[in-house]
Amino acid sequence: MKKLIAVAMTVLMSGLLLAGCGSSSSAGGANEPGKANKEPEKGAVQQKIVIGLDDTFAPMGFRDDGGNLVGFDLDMAKEVASRLDMDVEFKPIDWNSKEVELNSKKIDMIWNGLTITAERLEKIAFSKPYMANRQIIVVLSGSDIKTKADLAGKVVATQEGSSSVDALNAEPEVTGTFKELRTYADFVAVLNELAIGRADAVVGDEPVLKYYMNKKPGTFVAIEDDFGEEEFGVGLRKDDTELLSKLQGALDAMKADGKSAEISKKWFGEDIVK
Repeated sequence: MKKLIAVAMTVLMSGLLLAGCGSSSSAGGANEPGKANKEPEKGAVQQKIVIGLDDTFAPMGFRDDGGNLVGFDLDMAKEVASRLDMDVEFKPIDWNSKEVELNSKKIDMIWNGLTITAERLEKIAFSKPYMANRQIIVVLSGSDIKTKADLAGKVVATQEGSSSVDALNAEPEVTGTFKELRTYADFVAVLNELAIGRADAVVGDEPVLKYYMNKKPGTFVAIEDDFGEEEFGVGLRKDDTELLSKLQGALDAMKADGKSAEISKKWFGEDIVK
């Protein structure tokens, strides 16, 4: 009797072992612990893009009164992500370190009124230009500064790490006459310095400065002279050629079907998209 029981137990255990082995091979490991958190395989389709921005750069990308990230560039990016069936995350960054953030893969794109310059083209790839920009000069209403020549002996302020610095440095015959050129973390601080008299003039991106000027009617005025015209583009890593192609395709489609014009009119009252 004991021998019969022993044989039966041996057969039962063998069946269970075989069943266990069969389950592992036929299921292909789909239910193995940790599979859901497995790193994407090489060549896998990207499901999310992380966009770096300066969250004080209104109206391109900034925080509203409720602290929410809003702006023209954010609306454009959301529409692109929707068309590419991708999630999008907006990440405020130190604008002075934007290329480092991008190339260290902390973000996937720089999309926030980023001016296309020769220096930046050496470090990152760009979409085609989507908006024109000027580096305007803003002073207090009633100021005796009417031209660039009047900036001689004056304190001029701008944002650190911005293309405004490049535009100013491109005209040393003018900047060399300044009493001082000061840079600040953002244009909110720059305009505050002008408002309280610690700066005599401000140089910066036209859409941004005019947005803040409209917040305080009669306080500031832009003079006719400027420090040149520029173009905004979206910045990506040089090796992200597939993502760049998809991005550009979506931007072109938005221009063709009128969606970019719709977004532009929401923020600027007119279609200024290139």
